[in-house]
Amino acid sequence: MSTFKSSDSKREEYRKYLERAGVMDALTKVLVSLYEETEKPNDALEYIRKNLGDITENNLEINTLKKELDDAKAKITELQEKLVKYEQNEANN
Repeated sequence: MSTFKSSDSKREEYRKYLERAGVMDALTKVLVSLYEETEKPNDALEYIRKNLGDITENNLEINTLKKELDDAKAKITELQEKLVKYEQNEANN
């Protein structure tokens, strides 16, 4: 009986891990997309592979854009600080 509970516990931990990692959400989106296709593809597995790849590529692009945005915000802050110092120097002269 304890083996059964241990197995269930491991399965539940694994399920939670997949949810935290976004796997369940990604799979659900792809499966819903496949379900909503008016003309079902001949190779459903290939469809899933292709569309999961698209999700991964989108996430990579999003992460790249977020980094660029963070860098741009840091540069703006730096330039604003320089402008304030410049204006203070001009006011003192």
